[in-house]
Amino acid sequence: MPSFPDPKRTVAELKELRALTGTEDGAQRVAFTKTWQEARAWLKEKMAELPAEEHADAAGNLWFTLKGESEKALIIGGHMDSVPNGGWLDGSLNVMCGVEILRRIHEEFGGNPPVTVRLVDWADEEGARFGKSLFGSAAFSGNLDMEEARVLKDRDGVPLPDALGECGIDFENVKQARVEQKNAAAYLELHIEQGPVLLDLDLPLAVVQGTYGVERHEIIFHGQAAHSGSTPMNRRKDALLPAARMAAEIYKITGRHGGVCTIGSCKTEPGIVTSVVEGCRITLDQRHLDPVALASMLDDAKVASERFASEANVTVRWEKILGIAPQPFHAKLMDFCTEAILQVSGEAPHLPSGPLHDAAEVSAAGIPTVMMFVQSLHGISHNKIEDTREEHIELSVLAMDHLARRTMEWIQENEKP
Repeated sequence: MPSFPDPKRTVAELKELRALTGTEDGAQRVAFTKTWQEARAWLKEKMAELPAEEHADAAGNLWFTLKGESEKALIIGGHMDSVPNGGWLDGSLNVMCGVEILRRIHEEFGGNPPVTVRLVDWADEEGARFGKSLFGSAAFSGNLDMEEARVLKDRDGVPLPDALGECGIDFENVKQARVEQKNAAAYLELHIEQGPVLLDLDLPLAVVQGTYGVERHEIIFHGQAAHSGSTPMNRRKDALLPAARMAAEIYKITGRHGGVCTIGSCKTEPGIVTSVVEGCRITLDQRHLDPVALASMLDDAKVASERFASEANVTVRWEKILGIAPQPFHAKLMDFCTEAILQVSGEAPHLPSGPLHDAAEVSAAGIPTVMMFVQSLHGISHNKIEDTREEHIELSVLAMDHLARRTMEWIQENEKP
């Protein structure tokens, strides 16, 4: 007989976790800290009722495995860590939904599911302490830049390898986490949207098409300092002028190509009110799901910066900060996700993800992957006011369970000769 998850239990457990690891300022489950370890100990207690094999891999990712008739595995993932003063659902909803699905599977199949089912709590998805997001999942995929990670330090000067060592993790061996890819047949992840699109649509759930690719650069304009009182406007070489024009131009660029562009910082030199700006540095973040469109956005921004620089009689140069390829999700699993949402809701919109997620690293490892979004109230995340309606949380658990059930069937079908 089919069994069913208990979504109300998921909500109650999330509130229990909030009380255990939060303050009046929000969640405090920053990775590789005492509170994060307490959250993981609590998670282990919740999973102790199931006959799941538990272990931490070389990167500190925490795995729970219900072995099935087939070694081919469905993986459900999330992350218990949070940003400082973060929200109560970001990451932990993913994990606790997975706990409830594993309970249902165990109850239905009596400890012998047709395929192996695994739950993973990824280590340090947020990158809040050391500035390196997706640490555990990047080690799993093999994409972690070891030289970059080795020199990272937190605000107190503690090196990342030392913090890992305090948690029993040997930094030099973290990429051995790739062994966990063996027999991985599909990966599912639930996440709050963290934005306002579903709120504006007045819908609870969405299929995630993939994660945006990112082009992040610093644009440096250089002109000439001059006295702000004695220099006529037509004689100035003002480095701020082209930078200011770029702020409006990025909106025109997204109007042509879609995606999002953000100028997030602006620094001027000499930075005093009595001098024309000699140097101006701005940071530009561009994101799109389509790699061709992303490249066009970058080209348009470069052309615009050169035109504005020429018009202002200053120079411009670009320095790359970060480049991440778009990561589209698996078409068949997106179909299953659509079906699952329609089981509990009237519509199933398809949305891209602007933020990065562990699912992107799993997909980059060649494992069929899909994500589901649930609506965020206020469109806000990484903030103590982060919230989602309880009825929407419950719908997300039911929809994810439908998705897990259909994905397990698909894994079985693919194994047939």
